[in-house]
Amino acid sequence: MSDRLDGEKSEKVAWRSPRWLRGPRPEKVPGFVGTAGAVVGLLNLAAGVFPRFRHSKMHALAEVLPGAVSQLAAAASIVVGILLLLLAHGLKRRKRRTWVAAVALLPVGIAAQLVYRHSVFGAVLSMALLVFLVWHRKEFAALPDPRSRWKAVANFVVLGGASFGIGMVIVSSHPHKTIGSPSFWERTQHVLWGLFGFEGPVSYTQGVDYTVGYSLGALGLLTLATTAYLAFRPEHPAARLTEDDEHRLRELLDLHGARDSLGYFALRRDKGAVFSPTGKAAVCYRVISGVMLASGDPIGDVEAWPGAIERFMEEARAHSWTPAVTGCSETGGQVWTRETGMDALELGDEAIVDVADFTLTGRAMRNVRQMVKRIERNGYETRVRRVRDLEPEELARVQAAAEAWRDTDTERGFSMALGRIDAQTDGDAVIATAHLPAAEGEPAGPYGDLKAMQHYVPWGGNGISLELMRRDRSADPGMNELLIVAALQAAPDLKIEQVSLNFAVFRSSLERGEKLGAGPVIRIWRGMLIFLSRWYQIESLYKFNDKFRPRWEPRFVVFRNSRDIPRIGLAALQAEGYLELGLPRALRRTKSAEPRPCAHTAERAAAPEAVESAA
Repeated sequence: MSDRLDGEKSEKVAWRSPRWLRGPRPEKVPGFVGTAGAVVGLLNLAAGVFPRFRHSKMHALAEVLPGAVSQLAAAASIVVGILLLLLAHGLKRRKRRTWVAAVALLPVGIAAQLVYRHSVFGAVLSMALLVFLVWHRKEFAALPDPRSRWKAVANFVVLGGASFGIGMVIVSSHPHKTIGSPSFWERTQHVLWGLFGFEGPVSYTQGVDYTVGYSLGALGLLTLATTAYLAFRPEHPAARLTEDDEHRLRELLDLHGARDSLGYFALRRDKGAVFSPTGKAAVCYRVISGVMLASGDPIGDVEAWPGAIERFMEEARAHSWTPAVTGCSETGGQVWTRETGMDALELGDEAIVDVADFTLTGRAMRNVRQMVKRIERNGYETRVRRVRDLEPEELARVQAAAEAWRDTDTERGFSMALGRIDAQTDGDAVIATAHLPAAEGEPAGPYGDLKAMQHYVPWGGNGISLELMRRDRSADPGMNELLIVAALQAAPDLKIEQVSLNFAVFRSSLERGEKLGAGPVIRIWRGMLIFLSRWYQIESLYKFNDKFRPRWEPRFVVFRNSRDIPRIGLAALQAEGYLELGLPRALRRTKSAEPRPCAHTAERAAAPEAVESAA
C-alpha cells in the first residue's frame, strides 16, 4: 500500500507486460497452432516436391552426405508435410493425441529440411512451432472422439487420392531430367507402380529416379500405414445407452414424461446420457463429426436441468466437441441459453392434435373426410391397439413389414424416432394398422392382409407421439391419413388426450411467406425452402400436418457460435439419416430379399406418402 497526499490508502498497480509480449490468449492458442501447423506442413510438402524450392546455404553441408540420405530426407519431408496438414484440425480442437503426434513429427521435419538443402526459414519456423507447442502443452488436453471403422475407408480414399495427386506433381516436376517425353498414361502408371514400391516406365538422369522413387514409396507407405492403424486400432466405445442408464431414464419419464412429447425418444440405444449430480435430470446426446448433439429437452425435473446441462457442457469441453441442441421446446431453449450463454434459433414447429377438439365434420376437414371414406369403401379396415396386446405372430409380421417397406437404404431418425417396435420394453406404445383382405382365389401377401402401419410412443400417461409411418407400395394412396384418423378416433378408449404428429421444419416461414403483404426477404426464403423441398420434404410435411388442424408448438436449435451452424446442420443431417457418409451404393453388399425379423430406426420426419398426399 502507498500513502496519498489526502491520507487515503491506494493499492500499488503491478506492472503487466503488453499483450503482444504475453502471446495469444489461452483460448486462441489451439486455433493459432492449428493454422501454423498447416503452414509448416505446406512448407514441408512444397520443399519435398518442387526442386527449385530447395536452394539455400545448406547446400554445401548436404553435398557431403550420402545420396540415399538426401533422397530419404525428401520423402520424409513430404510425409511430415502431409501428416501435419492432417493434424491441423485436431490441433485446433485441442486433442492431446494430436499434440503428441505433432511434437514427435516436427523434429523429423526439421532434420529433413536441413539435410535436403531446404531453406533455413522452414526449419526455423518448425522449431518455433515446436517450442510453442511444448510451452502451451496444457492447452491440449481434449480426450479422443468415439471411433468408427468408416474412418479407415475415408482415410484410404482421401489420402490415397491426395497421394496420387502429389505423386503426379513429383513425377512431372523434373522436365529437364526426364529421359524422353513420357505420356500422361505413362506418368500415371509410374505413380501407381511407385505407390506400391515398384519402378515405373519413366526414367530420369542425375539420380532423380531415386528421389522420385523414395517419395512415391513414402506416400504409398503413409497411406497404407494410416489406413491399417485406423482399421485395426482398439475400438473406442461410442455413446451407447447402458441398461442402468435406460432404467434411470424410465424412472424420470414416469415422473416427468408428460412435459415433453420427445422425451420418450431419449431411450434410443445409440444415444448416451449424462445425469445431474442429484440424478433428477439427464441430457441425452450423440456425437457426430465432432458435434455433441442433444435432442429435445432434458429429461426429468426442470429444477435439476441446470445440473445436467452443466455436466453436458463439461463433457463437451473435455473432448473439445461442439455442443448443440436440436428440437428443444421454448422452455428448454430458455434454460439452455441462460445456463450456457449459447444462442437459439427457431427450427420449426411440432403439430399436436388435441383429441377432444378433433372432428371430421366441417369444410376444413372435407378433403381428409372424403379420402378416408373412399379408402374404407375399397374394403380397408383399421385396428388401433397397444403394442403389448399384439400376438407374437402378428408383432413379428408388423416388424418384418416395417423393415421391408422402408424406402431408403439406411434408417432415418434421431430426435423423433425410437428405432424399434418391442412389446417387452415399449408395451405402452400404440400400433395402428390397415388391413385389406385378399380377394377370393387370390393368394395372401407376404405379411397377410397388412397394408400399412403407424407406431406411436408414449407421451406421459395421456399422450402419444408419432414415431413411424410405413405402407405397402401397392396400397391405395391415403394410408397415412386413414391411420392417423383411426388413431385419433380410438384415442378416447385408450385414455389418450393429445397426439403429437410430424415435425414441420421452418413452418412459420412457409406460412408467412405465402400471406398477402409478405416482404421480399421472407418471400425469397420461402422460395428457397420450396426449392429444397424437391429433395427434402419441407413444404409437403407442413401441408400434410396442417390437414388435421393441429396446434403448432415451436422447436429450436441451440448453438454456441454462428460459425458452428453449418457444422451442426451437417451433423444433424447425418444423425437423421439424410446425409450418409459411406460406400457408394454400387459397392455395398446386396441385401437379401427375405425380410429381417425386426424393424429399427423409424422415419417419422420423412413419411413416404406425404408428398403425394399433400399434392
